[in-house]
Amino acid sequence: MTALALDIGATKMAVGLVGPDGVTHEVGRIQVPEAGVWEACAGLLRAAANGAEIEVVGIGACGPVDAPAGVMQPLNIPEWADGFPIVPAVRELFPSASVRFAIDGVCLALAERHFGAARETPDALAMTVSSGIGGGVIVGGMVAVGHTGNAGHIGHVVVPGSTDPCACGGVGCVEAIASGPSSVRWARERGWEGTTGKELAEAANEGDRIAKAALRRAGIALGQAIASAAALLDVDLVVVGGGFAQAGEPLWRPMQEALGAHARIGFLRDLQVVPSELGEHATLVGAGLLTALSNGG
Repeated sequence: MTALALDIGATKMAVGLVGPDGVTHEVGRIQVPEAGVWEACAGLLRAAANGAEIEVVGIGACGPVDAPAGVMQPLNIPEWADGFPIVPAVRELFPSASVRFAIDGVCLALAERHFGAARETPDALAMTVSSGIGGGVIVGGMVAVGHTGNAGHIGHVVVPGSTDPCACGGVGCVEAIASGPSSVRWARERGWEGTTGKELAEAANEGDRIAKAALRRAGIALGQAIASAAALLDVDLVVVGGGFAQAGEPLWRPMQEALGAHARIGFLRDLQVVPSELGEHATLVGAGLLTALSNGG
């Protein structure tokens, strides 16, 4: 059954139609506004539905979430930071639809498990590195959810020695160091004049000293966090997606170097870290597959 899938990120929202084979047709994408977030989201959904009877809606959302209550509590969307009841709101739009909801990392893990880089392994970690850092865990071929729906949220693994404040209220979280906005902020404090993660990645690849240092710092933090998570979970594969993860060698080389320095215990000797195979549509694909998750997939 084709599902109407919604991906709500910190900076953009996308809607698509996802078939059971994972084939996705994106039908709308907008920036997340500073105010009127739900109104913008509802308009996107109405336009995608185009008056048709909708039977299934899958929602993948940046976190944290309260999945049992159907509530988003996103750190990076200020208007909703105290909680927004996304599932009840979507049900009002589509009263006859089955509405499924999960954090974006769970959706990424589900998509990669079924159609992406984690097809061949029963145990993996999927990560998204973008405006925030999230993740999802695959154990024994099953995607873990956790009692609140936040299992695998690797963005709040603490990096050794860091005291950078995080939006969650803690200090030293990998998200506070290695997300796109965190890296841009660090670079701008040192004189770089760009404004986006994409610009930072382009500058680093062109040899800009400050941009390269910012991506190296982010890559090392990511490698340290991955090593910790992999040791805890006993996985042999980490799949990394998200817009900032596409920064290339200036990010990936220090990440691999840090991983090599920290993932030394014997059972991690075969650990691989690979890019997502599904690109920018990964969360949409996973949102469309949430019925499979509810059935044990």
